[in-house]
Amino acid sequence: MSGILELPGRVASLPQAARERLERLYAIEVVEGTTDPPPEMADWLTRQFGSVDAVRHQRIARVLNRWTLDGALFSPLRSRRPQDGAEVQHVEAGAPAGSADPFCHPETGTPAAPWGRVESEHAVSGANAAMYDGQHGVLVFRRHDPLAFDEESVVDVFALGRRWADAARRADPQACNYLLIWNCGPRAGGSVVHGHAQVLLGRGAHYPQVERLRRDAGRYRAATGSAYLPDLVAAHRDLGLVLAERDGVATLASLAPVKERELLVIGPPGMDERDPAFSRGVARTVIAYRDVLGVRAFNLALHRRPIGPEGEAPGWADVGPVVHLVDRGDPGSTSSDIGAMELYAASVVGGDPYDLADRLREVLA
Repeated sequence: MSGILELPGRVASLPQAARERLERLYAIEVVEGTTDPPPEMADWLTRQFGSVDAVRHQRIARVLNRWTLDGALFSPLRSRRPQDGAEVQHVEAGAPAGSADPFCHPETGTPAAPWGRVESEHAVSGANAAMYDGQHGVLVFRRHDPLAFDEESVVDVFALGRRWADAARRADPQACNYLLIWNCGPRAGGSVVHGHAQVLLGRGAHYPQVERLRRDAGRYRAATGSAYLPDLVAAHRDLGLVLAERDGVATLASLAPVKERELLVIGPPGMDERDPAFSRGVARTVIAYRDVLGVRAFNLALHRRPIGPEGEAPGWADVGPVVHLVDRGDPGSTSSDIGAMELYAASVVGGDPYDLADRLREVLA
């Protein structure tokens, strides 16, 4: 992918009219991510990625369509990351840990960020060996089983993620766009079975789907005079799809899900995702996902405004924290749950949000 990494130079060499047209359409940046691998990782990193230096200094291309907000992060090392998905079929909630992997000893099995690590009772951070962006970490759960979480450990991960983001921002003050994602199991994109979440802190525009939320909320207010997210909750409430509401935090079965059994947890504008009303609401929701619905592979993403003063910029006032949670299907299935329709047209969903609401409302209310 050296071509994509040379994109800024290619743009700069264009004739003025072509360069101006391209720059009207796209924001393009190449950033550098750095890690500090422990000596114990040297042999494995060389086998997996070609050299230790390839992991120590990484270049990532960021491309954003300014108009549609379609965007991509191009990281050459991602194609060489480890895949140990065979283990997932043997992992169930509460089951004994499976075979050892690098995350079982994160202090020696993962690189550190140049500024070090953060840790808590339930997790410890490392730098991602194959980075998405210039600031990209993993929060490695202390328990191997990816489904062995409880309310306290989920709340703890939300708090630890912000500690990581604050440390990363001190190291890179231009980075402010915080994203926490949790891919539970290989079926959901987790390349290491051991339980872990990922945290990123980007520069410039927020990650495209979060930036799209800001813009959509702004257009909605300009057109209607109302705040988008509260009205979204109200519409779901009117339709009987709000499963729980506590202290301004609503959990709802999405009326337009990205895929099967999508749930949203939405906090009011100005709320911090570490607020117990929000983080415990998320914890109860993901536990119900596992224990009531029997979900064994899922994606979770936290969308929130930029941290620091940048979060006070125009358009962010109506954006509170939002968690998206979606079921990725049976880990043992060889059939993919997404295809060309989901990638290029519209999501095709077989589940009924009312069935989802009926199954979860009593336990979450």
